[in-house]
Amino acid sequence: MNLNHIKAIGFDLFNTLITVEPDTLGEANRRLIRSLRESGFSFEDEAFITGHGKAAMRFLEESRRDGRETHNRFWISAALENHGYAIRPDDERIAYAVEAYFSAFLDFCRLLPGTLETLATLKESYRMGLLSNFTHGPAARAILDRLGLAPFFDVVLISGELGFRKPHSLPFKRLVEDLGVERDEIFYIGDDPEPDITGALNAGLQPVWTTYVQDQRFPFTTGILSRGSEAPDAAVPRISNWDDLFSLLDEVPHPP
Repeated sequence: MNLNHIKAIGFDLFNTLITVEPDTLGEANRRLIRSLRESGFSFEDEAFITGHGKAAMRFLEESRRDGRETHNRFWISAALENHGYAIRPDDERIAYAVEAYFSAFLDFCRLLPGTLETLATLKESYRMGLLSNFTHGPAARAILDRLGLAPFFDVVLISGELGFRKPHSLPFKRLVEDLGVERDEIFYIGDDPEPDITGALNAGLQPVWTTYVQDQRFPFTTGILSRGSEAPDAAVPRISNWDDLFSLLDEVPHPP
Protein backbone atom coordinates (compact mmCIF):
# COMPACT_ATOMS: atom_id res chain seq x y z
CA MET A 1 0.00 0.00 0.00
CA ASN A 2 1.25 3.47 -0.89
CA LEU A 3 1.49 5.39 2.39
CA ASN A 4 1.03 9.02 1.48
CA HIS A 5 1.63 12.04 3.64
CA ILE A 6 -0.86 11.71 6.53
CA LYS A 7 -2.42 14.86 7.95
CA ALA A 8 -5.49 13.42 9.67
CA ILE A 9 -6.68 10.25 11.37
CA GLY A 10 -10.24 8.98 11.47
CA PHE A 11 -11.51 6.35 13.87
CA ASP A 12 -14.37 3.93 14.12
CA LEU A 13 -15.79 3.69 17.66
CA PHE A 14 -16.87 0.22 18.82
CA ASN A 15 -14.12 -2.40 19.08
CA THR A 16 -11.68 0.25 17.85
CA LEU A 17 -11.65 2.75 20.72
CA ILE A 18 -14.17 1.18 23.08
CA THR A 19 -15.98 -2.07 23.73
CA VAL A 20 -19.02 -3.03 25.78
CA GLU A 21 -19.54 -5.69 28.41
CA PRO A 22 -20.68 -9.07 27.03
CA ASP A 23 -24.30 -8.94 28.31
CA THR A 24 -24.94 -5.32 27.31
CA LEU A 25 -27.43 -6.26 24.60
CA GLY A 26 -29.33 -8.47 27.04
CA GLU A 27 -29.49 -5.68 29.60
CA ALA A 28 -30.53 -3.19 26.90
CA ASN A 29 -33.42 -5.47 25.93
CA ARG A 30 -34.47 -5.83 29.56
CA ARG A 31 -34.56 -2.06 29.95
CA LEU A 32 -36.46 -1.72 26.69
CA ILE A 33 -39.12 -4.16 27.87
CA ARG A 34 -39.35 -2.48 31.29
CA SER A 35 -39.94 0.91 29.67
CA LEU A 36 -42.63 -0.43 27.34
CA ARG A 37 -44.40 -2.13 30.23
CA GLU A 38 -44.34 1.11 32.22
CA SER A 39 -46.00 2.74 29.20
CA GLY A 40 -48.84 0.22 29.36
CA PHE A 41 -47.90 -2.36 26.73
CA SER A 42 -48.41 -6.05 27.45
CA PHE A 43 -46.67 -8.94 25.69
CA GLU A 44 -44.65 -12.09 26.30
CA ASP A 45 -41.02 -11.03 26.72
CA GLU A 46 -39.33 -13.68 24.60
CA ALA A 47 -41.82 -13.29 21.75
CA PHE A 48 -41.32 -9.52 21.75
CA ILE A 49 -37.51 -9.79 21.71
CA THR A 50 -37.70 -12.29 18.85
CA GLY A 51 -39.98 -10.00 16.88
CA HIS A 52 -37.82 -6.99 17.66
CA GLY A 53 -34.72 -8.83 16.44
CA LYS A 54 -36.39 -9.90 13.21
CA ALA A 55 -37.57 -6.35 12.55
CA ALA A 56 -34.08 -5.02 13.20
CA MET A 57 -32.58 -7.49 10.76
CA ARG A 58 -35.14 -6.57 8.10
CA PHE A 59 -34.46 -2.85 8.41
CA LEU A 60 -30.70 -3.38 8.57
CA GLU A 61 -30.76 -5.47 5.41
CA GLU A 62 -32.52 -2.59 3.68
CA SER A 63 -29.78 -0.30 5.01
CA ARG A 64 -27.08 -2.55 3.60
CA ARG A 65 -28.71 -2.43 0.17
CA ASP A 66 -29.05 1.34 -0.13
CA GLY A 67 -26.79 2.69 2.63
CA ARG A 68 -29.56 4.64 4.36
CA GLU A 69 -29.45 4.42 8.13
CA THR A 70 -32.33 2.89 10.05
CA HIS A 71 -33.36 3.57 13.65
CA ASN A 72 -34.46 1.55 16.64
CA ARG A 73 -37.84 3.29 16.79
CA PHE A 74 -38.88 1.52 13.59
CA TRP A 75 -37.86 -1.85 15.00
CA ILE A 76 -39.83 -1.28 18.19
CA SER A 77 -42.91 -0.07 16.32
CA ALA A 78 -42.83 -3.15 14.07
CA ALA A 79 -42.40 -5.51 17.03
CA LEU A 80 -45.33 -3.91 18.86
CA GLU A 81 -47.45 -4.19 15.72
CA ASN A 82 -46.91 -7.96 15.87
CA HIS A 83 -48.59 -7.85 19.28
CA GLY A 84 -51.60 -5.88 18.08
CA TYR A 85 -50.43 -2.36 18.86
CA ALA A 86 -50.61 0.16 16.01
CA ILE A 87 -48.01 2.59 17.36
CA ARG A 88 -46.22 5.08 15.13
CA PRO A 89 -42.40 5.10 15.34
CA ASP A 90 -42.47 8.74 16.49
CA ASP A 91 -44.75 8.00 19.47
CA GLU A 92 -43.23 9.42 22.67
CA ARG A 93 -43.58 6.04 24.41
CA ILE A 94 -41.24 4.56 21.83
CA ALA A 95 -38.87 7.50 22.31
CA TYR A 96 -38.74 6.72 26.04
CA ALA A 97 -38.07 3.06 25.27
CA VAL A 98 -35.21 3.95 22.92
CA GLU A 99 -33.55 6.02 25.64
CA ALA A 100 -34.02 3.19 28.15
CA TYR A 101 -32.45 0.73 25.69
CA PHE A 102 -29.36 2.85 25.11
CA SER A 103 -28.90 3.64 28.79
CA ALA A 104 -27.36 0.15 29.05
CA PHE A 105 -24.65 1.13 26.57
CA LEU A 106 -23.89 4.24 28.61
CA ASP A 107 -23.45 2.10 31.72
CA PHE A 108 -21.41 -0.72 30.19
CA CYS A 109 -19.12 0.85 27.56
CA ARG A 110 -15.41 0.59 28.35
CA LEU A 111 -12.32 2.24 26.86
CA LEU A 112 -9.75 -0.05 25.32
CA PRO A 113 -6.42 0.15 27.19
CA GLY A 114 -4.26 3.16 26.35
CA THR A 115 -6.90 4.86 24.22
CA LEU A 116 -6.98 8.26 25.92
CA GLU A 117 -3.20 8.51 26.07
CA THR A 118 -2.93 7.55 22.41
CA LEU A 119 -5.50 10.10 21.29
CA ALA A 120 -3.84 12.83 23.34
CA THR A 121 -0.51 12.16 21.65
CA LEU A 122 -1.99 11.98 18.15
CA LYS A 123 -3.95 15.21 18.60
CA GLU A 124 -0.69 17.11 18.92
CA SER A 125 0.18 16.35 15.29
CA TYR A 126 -2.96 15.37 13.37
CA ARG A 127 -6.49 16.47 12.64
CA MET A 128 -8.75 13.95 14.38
CA GLY A 129 -12.10 12.56 13.32
CA LEU A 130 -14.58 9.96 14.52
CA LEU A 131 -17.01 8.21 12.16
CA SER A 132 -19.29 5.61 13.70
CA ASN A 133 -22.20 3.47 12.56
CA PHE A 134 -24.63 4.06 15.42
CA THR A 135 -28.36 4.36 14.91
CA HIS A 136 -29.09 6.81 17.76
CA GLY A 137 -26.86 9.87 17.63
CA PRO A 138 -27.63 11.27 21.12
CA ALA A 139 -26.57 8.00 22.77
CA ALA A 140 -23.33 7.88 20.78
CA ARG A 141 -22.45 11.43 21.80
CA ALA A 142 -23.33 10.69 25.42
CA ILE A 143 -20.96 7.72 25.34
CA LEU A 144 -18.17 9.92 23.96
CA ASP A 145 -18.76 12.46 26.73
CA ARG A 146 -18.97 9.89 29.51
CA LEU A 147 -15.72 8.19 28.50
CA GLY A 148 -13.85 11.46 27.95
CA LEU A 149 -13.37 10.96 24.21
CA ALA A 150 -15.18 13.98 22.79
CA PRO A 151 -12.44 16.61 23.39
CA PHE A 152 -9.94 14.73 21.21
CA PHE A 153 -11.94 15.00 17.99
CA ASP A 154 -12.18 17.91 15.58
CA VAL A 155 -14.97 16.08 13.75
CA VAL A 156 -17.60 13.65 15.09
CA LEU A 157 -19.92 11.98 12.59
CA ILE A 158 -22.62 9.49 13.60
CA SER A 159 -24.54 7.54 10.96
CA GLY A 160 -27.83 8.08 12.79
CA GLU A 161 -27.38 11.82 12.30
CA LEU A 162 -25.99 11.64 8.77
CA GLY A 163 -28.76 9.42 7.45
CA PHE A 164 -26.30 7.01 5.84
CA ARG A 165 -24.06 4.32 7.30
CA LYS A 166 -20.69 2.88 6.31
CA PRO A 167 -19.66 1.49 3.85
CA HIS A 168 -21.73 4.02 1.86
CA SER A 169 -19.48 6.74 0.48
CA LEU A 170 -21.41 9.69 1.93
CA PRO A 171 -20.14 9.33 5.53
CA PHE A 172 -16.55 9.12 4.33
CA LYS A 173 -16.99 12.11 2.02
CA ARG A 174 -18.31 14.13 4.95
CA LEU A 175 -15.33 13.05 7.03
CA VAL A 176 -12.93 14.26 4.34
CA GLU A 177 -14.78 17.56 3.93
CA ASP A 178 -14.99 18.27 7.64
CA LEU A 179 -11.36 17.36 8.32
CA GLY A 180 -10.33 19.75 5.56
CA VAL A 181 -7.58 17.60 4.03
CA GLU A 182 -7.27 15.46 0.91
CA ARG A 183 -8.86 12.03 1.15
CA ASP A 184 -5.56 10.18 0.64
CA GLU A 185 -4.06 12.16 3.53
CA ILE A 186 -6.33 10.39 6.02
CA PHE A 187 -5.77 7.14 7.87
CA TYR A 188 -9.11 5.59 8.76
CA ILE A 189 -8.84 3.03 11.55
CA GLY A 190 -11.53 0.43 12.13
CA ASP A 191 -12.11 -3.20 13.07
CA ASP A 192 -14.89 -4.26 10.70
CA PRO A 193 -13.63 -5.20 7.22
CA GLU A 194 -16.75 -4.36 5.22
CA PRO A 195 -17.89 -0.97 6.56
CA ASP A 196 -14.53 0.30 7.80
CA ILE A 197 -11.88 -1.07 5.45
CA THR A 198 -13.77 -1.59 2.20
CA GLY A 199 -15.75 1.58 2.78
CA ALA A 200 -12.63 3.66 3.37
CA LEU A 201 -10.84 2.14 0.39
CA ASN A 202 -13.72 2.82 -1.96
CA ALA A 203 -13.87 6.42 -0.74
CA GLY A 204 -10.16 6.94 -1.38
CA LEU A 205 -8.98 7.03 2.23
CA GLN A 206 -6.09 4.94 3.55
CA PRO A 207 -7.61 2.29 5.83
CA VAL A 208 -5.90 0.65 8.78
CA TRP A 209 -7.38 -2.57 10.15
CA THR A 210 -7.26 -2.82 13.94
CA THR A 211 -7.53 -6.31 15.41
CA TYR A 212 -6.81 -5.65 19.09
CA VAL A 213 -10.17 -6.97 20.32
CA GLN A 214 -9.88 -10.02 18.09
CA ASP A 215 -6.23 -10.76 18.89
CA GLN A 216 -6.56 -10.27 22.63
CA ARG A 217 -9.86 -12.14 22.76
CA PHE A 218 -11.23 -9.15 24.58
CA PRO A 219 -14.77 -9.76 25.87
CA PHE A 220 -17.37 -7.82 23.94
CA THR A 221 -21.04 -8.01 23.14
CA THR A 222 -22.31 -9.32 19.84
CA GLY A 223 -25.76 -8.98 18.40
CA ILE A 224 -27.92 -7.95 15.49
CA LEU A 225 -25.50 -5.26 14.34
CA SER A 226 -22.64 -7.73 14.00
CA ARG A 227 -21.89 -9.30 10.65
CA GLY A 228 -18.91 -11.43 9.78
CA SER A 229 -16.86 -10.63 6.70
CA GLU A 230 -13.60 -11.67 5.14
CA ALA A 231 -10.29 -10.20 6.24
CA PRO A 232 -9.06 -7.24 4.18
CA ASP A 233 -6.45 -7.55 1.47
CA ALA A 234 -2.96 -8.12 2.85
CA ALA A 235 -1.89 -4.75 1.46
CA VAL A 236 -4.04 -2.99 4.06
CA PRO A 237 -1.95 -2.20 7.15
CA ARG A 238 -2.98 -4.11 10.26
CA ILE A 239 -2.40 -3.02 13.85
CA SER A 240 -2.89 -5.09 16.97
CA ASN A 241 -2.16 -2.35 19.51
CA TRP A 242 -1.49 1.38 19.70
CA ASP A 243 2.28 0.91 19.48
CA ASP A 244 1.72 -0.64 16.06
CA LEU A 245 -0.09 2.50 14.97
CA PHE A 246 2.76 4.76 16.05
CA SER A 247 5.20 2.52 14.22
CA LEU A 248 3.06 2.76 11.10
CA LEU A 249 2.90 6.54 11.35
CA ASP A 250 6.69 6.66 11.64
CA GLU A 251 6.83 5.19 8.13
CA VAL A 252 5.07 8.21 6.55
CA PRO A 253 5.98 11.90 6.53
CA HIS A 254 4.56 13.92 9.40
CA PRO A 255 2.40 16.94 8.73
CA PRO A 256 4.14 20.35 8.83
